[in-house]
Amino acid sequence: MAATITVYPGQLIQAAINKAAAGDLIRVMPGTYREKGITIDKPLILLGINYPVLDGEKKYEILTVKADNVIIEGFTLMNSGYSSMNDLAAVRVLNVSNVSIRKNKLVNNFFGIYCQHASYTLVSENEISSNGISELESGNGIHGWKSDHLIIADNNISGHRDGIYFEFVTETNISGNKSQNNIRYGLHFMFSHNNIYVHNIFGNNGAGVAVMYSRHVTMLQNEFRDNWGPAAYGILMKDISDSHAEGNLFSRNTAAVYMEGSSRIRIRKNIFTGNGYAIQLQASCDNNNIDLNNFTANSFDIATNGSLVLNSFSGNYWDKYEGYDLNRNGTGDVPYRPLSIFAMIVERNSSAMMLFRSPIVSIIEKAEKIIPGITPENLRDDSPSMKPLPL
Repeated sequence: MAATITVYPGQLIQAAINKAAAGDLIRVMPGTYREKGITIDKPLILLGINYPVLDGEKKYEILTVKADNVIIEGFTLMNSGYSSMNDLAAVRVLNVSNVSIRKNKLVNNFFGIYCQHASYTLVSENEISSNGISELESGNGIHGWKSDHLIIADNNISGHRDGIYFEFVTETNISGNKSQNNIRYGLHFMFSHNNIYVHNIFGNNGAGVAVMYSRHVTMLQNEFRDNWGPAAYGILMKDISDSHAEGNLFSRNTAAVYMEGSSRIRIRKNIFTGNGYAIQLQASCDNNNIDLNNFTANSFDIATNGSLVLNSFSGNYWDKYEGYDLNRNGTGDVPYRPLSIFAMIVERNSSAMMLFRSPIVSIIEKAEKIIPGITPENLRDDSPSMKPLPL
């Protein structure tokens, strides 16, 4: 039968763990505990009462989990050590499965929660914040390395290098998180396949999300807001394939979606509004379908760096479309070409942006629409919607 062990200020949490049997509950009472490298090496529940503080004193890793079936809940974990050689974290989950880290406050740590060779781990309802200034001196809020079947849900993450970073992570669900005000990305995937992220908010980061060298990534009903900067994106899709983005909101990003070397991506039923670029689609992309989206109040709806177009557009609403609908079926009777000649000029020479909204640019744009000659002929939407789609 499971026992309950209570730890009071002045006592050692590690001593209680050493004394406990598998399945026991360890209750830690309010106070501040400074112990070097607490290790959990058996299945148990570590429960903080009124958020006791585990202070790493900016010297060491605070908690390391080396056993399956562990729950950590209700702590304030702060001031983990910093190292340019080792990724020190507030909590490290190491070579185990079925671990839950929930309802904790992580403050001013190098790395927050580090899942290393972890499986079936739940990270939920945590407040994870740091005061990172530069990429080199900051770690990630939630870091996954060679892990699978993680659930990252309902966390608030800010002030880290990347809010969430995955490398070689598969079959994972990221939902309901707010990853904002991070130095680099709100979410960063590298070589991570068969993952889904849904109902997250990525705002005011260096860039919203980067999905790189991955396949079978599903991106549903997320918000990408206010990711501004010279290299800022709502989503960067680099060398990904067979993925799906639907029901997302892209608002006030430098570039809402930037695609390079990506194939077989379905981008549908998204809202693009108030962005610098809605979609920057590089010539290295092919077999992507962009359909049933709303494009409103973007400086440029589409930009590309080549004349070869191997992607399709269909049934989108474009607020710049000036066509007509004589049969009143809701679809424009003439195709819409969303790529402006000025967008192509800027793609080749960014300093041309100084002429944006000048009379000469307006004249060039009008002439190109009347007699297309420079913009790619087959980059067009043959069935543009006359009204915004009810997304």
